[in-house]
Amino acid sequence: MFNRFNVACALTPSTYWSIAVAKINLSRMDFASLITLRKQVENTLSERRTTLEKQLAALGGSIASVGGKVARVTRGSKLKGKKVAPKYRGAGGETWAGRGATPRWLTAAIKEGKKLEDFLIDKATPAKKATTRRRKKK
Repeated sequence: MFNRFNVACALTPSTYWSIAVAKINLSRMDFASLITLRKQVENTLSERRTTLEKQLAALGGSIASVGGKVARVTRGSKLKGKKVAPKYRGAGGETWAGRGATPRWLTAAIKEGKKLEDFLIDKATPAKKATTRRRKKK
């Protein structure tokens, strides 16, 4: 038996929407019609969700194992955006902290036969910092 959902799965999304969904001009609809349309969309979405939950349960999974809530909050790394001291320095003064993609100057040097350890910045002798004098307490 073919219903609209089965046919939709066989079609590409753009083809499905051009066939199954009538073009509606929302700006010309009155408030009551918009509310009715919203309820229809909510009902359709909840029906689709229950169908998918049943299919997932038949496969031995659950919504919790897939991801829980539909709208998840994405959290970035705590270190994102923090400045890090450079670990590697090139012959031309270029630096790299060891994060992200390997810079071109380092990739080229490695291809020439040098080792990554050759570019390590010695941590025993830190770079000179601008020193500030502290005032003595009276």
